[in-house]
Amino acid sequence: MKFSTQNQIEGKLHKIKGELKEMAGKIIDNPKLEVKGKVEKIVGKVQEKLGQVKKVFGK
Repeated sequence: MKFSTQNQIEGKLHKIKGELKEMAGKIIDNPKLEVKGKVEKIVGKVQEKLGQVKKVFGK
């Protein structure tokens, strides 16, 4: 598997995990978990975009 594709897949997984953590934090009223979820979601978006950029430039 190409590195760019792998980054895109891992980024999507981080986004999903982040969304789940964020929702769980809201449901159980845990602000720390909610923030961790938001951070992981952002990391996932960045990693996914990095994979897209690498795919465009063929690296």
